[in-house]
Amino acid sequence: MFLIKVAIVAGTFCFMEFMAWFSHKYIMHGFGWNWHKDHHNHHKGFFEKNDYYAIVFSIVAASTIIYGDLNPDFWYLTWIGAGVTCYGVAYFVFHDIIVHRRVKIKFVAKNKYLKRIINAHYVHHRVHTKEGAEAFGFLYAPPKYEPKKRD
Repeated sequence: MFLIKVAIVAGTFCFMEFMAWFSHKYIMHGFGWNWHKDHHNHHKGFFEKNDYYAIVFSIVAASTIIYGDLNPDFWYLTWIGAGVTCYGVAYFVFHDIIVHRRVKIKFVAKNKYLKRIINAHYVHHRVHTKEGAEAFGFLYAPPKYEPKKRD
């Protein structure tokens, strides 16, 4: 049973990258642009409307965990919620701390994976409008976003 729970958490975590990409491309850069646009533009203060998305996803994750815990027939929902939560933590560390430096730390990416996803995110942020952006993933970026080597 332990391995099943681990597989559910890991599978949900991986599926969340697709959900994040889909939500980012079709919701945040679609009808939900009003919440997301301040993330693409300079604004005053620490918080931004874009943070509402984190609140929505955390409510979904917490509700899923609680419902699964209270209803033994739906035990697997607890572990799906745990996978969503793990993805949220990874997203926060990567996106808000490492890329956007909303929490001030000294960090320099040294491995190819981090350099590529950071570069893809910077490519995404070159566009300050609802349309025209690319690279909507958060924890995966295709090889085409490999940073160019400097001579």
